Amino acid sequence: MTETPASFTRIRLFVDDDLADGAELSLGRDQSHYLHNVMRRSAGDRIALFNGRDGEYWADLTEVRRGAVSVAVSEQLRPQSAEPDLWLVFAPIKRAAVDFMVTKATEIGVSRMLPVITQRTNSERVNNRRLQANAIEAAEQSERLTVPAIDEPVRFTALFDSWPADRRLMVGDETGAGRPVADIAEELGADPDPLAVMTGPEGGFALDELDRIGELPFVTRIGLGPRVLRADTAAVAALSVVQAIAGDWRSGRSR
Repeated sequence: MTETPASFTRIRLFVDDDLADGAELSLGRDQSHYLHNVMRRSAGDRIALFNGRDGEYWADLTEVRRGAVSVAVSEQLRPQSAEPDLWLVFAPIKRAAVDFMVTKATEIGVSRMLPVITQRTNSERVNNRRLQANAIEAAEQSERLTVPAIDEPVRFTALFDSWPADRRLMVGDETGAGRPVADIAEELGADPDPLAVMTGPEGGFALDELDRIGELPFVTRIGLGPRVLRADTAAVAALSVVQAIAGDWRSGRSR
């Protein structure tokens, strides 16, 4: 087997194919272009592959040409392991901000993202293909073994029609009525039940939306400190606190 030169940057790629020792795969045009033209890899070089199901594997490049790279999968690097069951519900915001939020939420460890259209949402168009590409790239770079799912946008009222009753929803409340997020995270313990964090649009939730949220038994309103945070900052801040106190940030890296 070809060793990976120490001077080479380790490359990880997400694939949809099943992974097992001895499998042979043909990578797509974009990934082939990246390996051949951007990273200047050649036959005999080694990359890592993961698919969210089978763990992570080494793969040796067997053929490298323009627009087409083939690989042979070899030994497993890491078995698939459980990741946090943590969702992010967010009102779509401007493109640069939502790209940042999706990337950081992926790095933090979110497993699913649900865009929701509120009364004050000023950007109802969501390019799920672009956001999914951002999530894949962030997963590849952050060493996680899965890529979070990104749902199609739903209306605020429709979100709760099918909400699972056993999933606690922590909602950022900019009115000051919420309890400190760190206090709530402490109460969750080190192995919390299914959980979601929800942040509103620029300008915050409408009053009737906050009233609706307050009626739901699975909702906990949270506060994020004395300063007013941008929507993307609020999402990253709340998720970070939850992961640091009650999530898998309490453990070290698996490799």
